Parts: sequence; structure tokens; C-alpha cells
Amino acid sequence: MKKISIVLSLILAITASSFIIHMQQQEDTLRHVVVFKYKEDASDADIKKVTDAFRDLQNTIPGIVSFEHGINNSPEGKNMGFTHVYTLTFEDAAARDTYLPHPEHKKFGELLGSLGVLEDAFVVDYHPMD
Repeated sequence: MKKISIVLSLILAITASSFIIHMQQQEDTLRHVVVFKYKEDASDADIKKVTDAFRDLQNTIPGIVSFEHGINNSPEGKNMGFTHVYTLTFEDAAARDTYLPHPEHKKFGELLGSLGVLEDAFVVDYHPMD
């Protein structure tokens, strides 16, 4: 009986430790949401170049945990012409702060400028609360 109690205590301790570590990582994690409104004459090929270059930043800038993107499909009609959503997940705010002035991020901005396809953008950063 004593051995079972010890094993159960160890399992409980490991589970609690894992939960605490997960919660700490969740608090540190930062989401960087970028939403683009492309010009009406922007080609699919140019939008793909932008998306591919954006995705590639996770391979060249440290601290990016993941990249995700999609195209608005809301039936509400409240997107105000903003159609393409890009989400970068960073380890923490410090990783985001490294990303912003990073030369590869600047190169990405130069690509956007040279293609001339972007009409407008907005950005929101947040820490997940759950």
C-alpha cells in the first residue's frame, strides 16, 4: 500500500509540475496577428510570394514558434476589405521585440514595398489568456 501511495504521489507531482510549466509558457507566449488588405489588382502569384516570404521568417528569425495564415471567410461582411490573416506565435515578448527590427523582417517589408500590392494593414499583439 505504501508503494502505491508513493507512486501516486510521484505521478501527481509530475502532473502538477507539467501543468505549472505549461501555464508559465502560455503566459509568456505572444501572438502577433497581421491582417492585410491587398490592392484589387494584386495577383494571386504576388500574394503567394508575400505569404511564402512571411512564412519563411520562422526559419530565419529566432523565437518564432509557429506561423499560420488564412483568408477571411466570414459571412458577416465586417472585414472592411481586409482579407488575409497571418499569425506568428513568439516564445515571449522579447522574441517579438527581436523580430521587429530584425534584418530579415526588414527584407520582408522591402518585398512588400517592391511588389506594391498592399493597400493597408493592421497588427494586434496579445498574450493568450487561457
